[in-house]
Amino acid sequence: MIVLGIILLVIGFLTGISILWTIGIILLVAGAILWVLGSMGRPVGGRRHYW
Repeated sequence: MIVLGIILLVIGFLTGISILWTIGIILLVAGAILWVLGSMGRPVGGRRHYW
């Protein structure tokens, strides 16, 4: 999810499409939150760790 967010940020920045930029930021933040929760040992989505 984090990689997809970065890819969308780059594509949105290069093409000037603001919706890709916005979606990229949202995916990047959501991926980072899930990664932190998973690394702390909290179950995310029914799994013991996110990745």
